[in-house]
Amino acid sequence: MDLRDRITTALKEAMKDKDKARLATLRLINAAIKDLDIARRGADGEAGVTDADILAILAKMTKQRQESVRAYEEGGRLDLAEREAQEIAVIEEFLPRQLSEKEVEAAVDSAITEVGASSIRDMGKIMGHLKDQYAGQMDFGAVGPKVKARLG
Repeated sequence: MDLRDRITTALKEAMKDKDKARLATLRLINAAIKDLDIARRGADGEAGVTDADILAILAKMTKQRQESVRAYEEGGRLDLAEREAQEIAVIEEFLPRQLSEKEVEAAVDSAITEVGASSIRDMGKIMGHLKDQYAGQMDFGAVGPKVKARLG
């Protein structure tokens, strides 16, 4: 079952269970996928949204909510922070398992070798390779400095 089908199935289950919070988050996910679908259809005909695209959408949604949680906590709005945290939990159900620190370092080393990187100028190639291979499995904001340290 592909990712889109899993999300649709979860959406239907949330409707049956009358789980309003979960349903709202799943509808947001579905809307983001459909938006990308429409954008792609207009651009180049029949190209649909792939699982990698959906993982990128989910990762972006998670990051946005994590930033919101931080902002709400700093502003003393714990009720809103809690709601955002619940949305993160629903979104993360569809993301693959996050890599451990050692696995991230091994992936970075492997990417450097596979790309044949020799200097900091190759950082874009390495990050692109990592994003293709490990979408949704690592925080690329934290990986960038590690790549830079290895190359520099």
